[in-house]
Amino acid sequence: MEWTDALGTVHRAAADARIVTLVPSITEMLCDFGLAGQLVGRTGFCIHPSEIVQDIPKVGGTKDVNIDKIRKLAPTHLVVNIDENEKPTVEQLAEFIPHVIVTHPIAPRDNLALARLLGGVFCREPEAAAWCADFEAEYARLRAMPAAPPRTVLYCIWQDPWMTVSGDTYIARMLAEIGWQLPAELQGYAIRYPEFSWAPELLAQIDGVLLSSEPYRFTEAHAAVLAQQIGKPVQLVDGEMLSWYGSRALQGLRYLQELAGR
Repeated sequence: MEWTDALGTVHRAAADARIVTLVPSITEMLCDFGLAGQLVGRTGFCIHPSEIVQDIPKVGGTKDVNIDKIRKLAPTHLVVNIDENEKPTVEQLAEFIPHVIVTHPIAPRDNLALARLLGGVFCREPEAAAWCADFEAEYARLRAMPAAPPRTVLYCIWQDPWMTVSGDTYIARMLAEIGWQLPAELQGYAIRYPEFSWAPELLAQIDGVLLSSEPYRFTEAHAAVLAQQIGKPVQLVDGEMLSWYGSRALQGLRYLQELAGR
């Protein structure tokens, strides 16, 4: 059997793979598939499941990777993501890691192909199939719920400068599952994570603001101050639930139901 990644590279099954993963959400899925013993390296942002990843060596961040440390770990496989990891870094690693698996989920149901890819390459097909069945069931429950009132929201991921997400992102497509859309100018915006200012024209379009708990650590205090400043409802949301694909996507589907008040 062969499996194809996001760049079209074909991979074959490797039961004895030594894996470095530079994607926090995928690290969690690999652990859930029973592959923790084959993970020889992970980033400092790979924090789930905490009781397991603490025993896996850190190799830097998602973008500031320690090349020499990874080389010494002698991995056979590297798992990366188009959004999370820098292309020049991945190219350097590819010079001595035989197999580089590139991922790029941009919609909730892309998690199915992701699970099958990882399960297939790393010989965990039964675990992947079981996970996919759970995802399909949870997704069906979400779609069967009564439609929520449509809302236009601005999803903030950073301040100083303020940054948001465009329509071509996993986050935007997650929110769309409950009828929440971004302002019109962000729907087809070329930059996926653009800076913005609180212009009156923008505020006039939105029903409210969502402050993500990551990557910037927005808190309820931030939400309260911003709501007073802009005169719009501001809500703190769990960034992991809305931006992490892989295993956490199951919880993310349930979280969407809670956000919509269903």
